[in-house]
Amino acid sequence: MPFSSPGPRAVRQTAGAFGAVALIALCAAPAVAADGPTTGLALGTIAPFDKVKPGSDLPLSPVFTNTGSAALDKVWLSYSVTRGLGQTSVPSNCLSYTVPSTDEQPGRAQVVCEFDQPVQPGAVYAPERPLTLKALDRALYDHIQVAVDSAAPVPEDGASPPVHGTAAALKLVERTGEKAPPAGAAPSADVAVNAAGSADFQVGGAQLQGKVGQTVTLRVTFRNAGPAWVLPQPGQRAAHVLVTLPEGTSAARTDARCTNTGAESYACGTGAPWVNEHESTSYAFKVKIDKAVPGARGYVELGSEPRPFDHVKKNDTARIALAVTGGTDTSGGGSTGDGGSPGGGDPTGGTGSTSTGGTGKGTDGGTTTTGGTTGGATGAGTTGDLTTGGSVSLASTGAGPALPLAGAAGAAVVLGAGVVVAARRRGGRQD
Repeated sequence: MPFSSPGPRAVRQTAGAFGAVALIALCAAPAVAADGPTTGLALGTIAPFDKVKPGSDLPLSPVFTNTGSAALDKVWLSYSVTRGLGQTSVPSNCLSYTVPSTDEQPGRAQVVCEFDQPVQPGAVYAPERPLTLKALDRALYDHIQVAVDSAAPVPEDGASPPVHGTAAALKLVERTGEKAPPAGAAPSADVAVNAAGSADFQVGGAQLQGKVGQTVTLRVTFRNAGPAWVLPQPGQRAAHVLVTLPEGTSAARTDARCTNTGAESYACGTGAPWVNEHESTSYAFKVKIDKAVPGARGYVELGSEPRPFDHVKKNDTARIALAVTGGTDTSGGGSTGDGGSPGGGDPTGGTGSTSTGGTGKGTDGGTTTTGGTTGGATGAGTTGDLTTGGSVSLASTGAGPALPLAGAAGAAVVLGAGVVVAARRRGGRQD
């Protein structure tokens, strides 16, 4: 999918989902009689953070008001951040936990602060000191979700056990000179954080060798060498890879994540819509050598998504070289040869690996390796990188990826039939 607008993204005061990250689920207020007291909360506007340097602090001090006619005994402020952001301390009246990623939503870190003090109608409040976040080395296009509620948010299934913070407790203070949020303002906001980071997307090619009639193995790679992870706009994907086989060859089996776009050209997905730092994906094909074509070569290259964060262009394309040896194989086309990756990125990265097997007849799965560390509520480099102390269970836990959110994540976008790539042979390309 195209990554059409990598520039700064505006704050959206909304209770919906922002695509790859969902908002915190807000509990519905109890029904009241028509002539009885009403309650409601509205969050003030929060400006986006732009041109943030990795390693710098982001102070966050949201204001809100009680728009109802009755006082509230207590309120909760929730902060949810994507994995390029972290925090070094959590107040003791706040719980923190992490939420793992799913197919269409990235992991996140969550802090929920309880303020056990009256909130009067019409008054404007804010925490007495900011909650300070930090842009990590992997920050690039990140998000903060902020929400205020009159009921305790419940973590989604899959969340880590909540723990209490150990820093000094926060209190609310009334902002007597500050204007209340406008009528109709939502109780939640999505704040864009655009960091001045970079990520190096790269591909690796291969060297094929065999006789006419033989079927050989081709392995090519895609890798994000970092340092940043890349979260695309809602409904889009960070990258896809184009593979064109050398002239005189044909695919006997294709990788499960690749779709034929005409002739012997293929568009290959990278898994989730986002790409983590040091994540590597390998694509495996079985390629039959049909005939010897002098100078035949294929190509691996990045798709058409804009990549203003990628300043290294020389590894965006790699060759698939073919050397036809001997005569014609008359043994029935046995399989041999395993393509390497000489012309592009390192086919390995990070720690741990997940093998994605091909499914269905005629497919051959490759491998995805994800580097870095996610999950856990303590330690730098974890999802959200929250560092907390002590441990207290929350009565009810559970969570899914992206700030506790009301609403499902953006619909999954599948690369395949939706990708249209002009098929072309690259044999005559000037390198």
